[in-house]
Amino acid sequence: MAEDLLKLAAEFEGRTLSHMSTSDRVAASREAKQLILSINEIYKQTKDSSLMDVMKRLTEKKKKIEKRLKGNPLA
Repeated sequence: MAEDLLKLAAEFEGRTLSHMSTSDRVAASREAKQLILSINEIYKQTKDSSLMDVMKRLTEKKKKIEKRLKGNPLA
């Protein structure tokens, strides 16, 4: 199970963010959240630092996606 999640996480990290529609960004953000929460459940039991590193990388990518979704606030 952990191996499957790590494969999904690696595939998600490898995706390009350019030329995504808004609905694609929303779906990607939700997918990232689900991956992070699933990996976190395993991390709680194993305390494996490599899992924490994966979660951090996914969180950074998720933040970039959400930043683009929110856009720039006007003055």
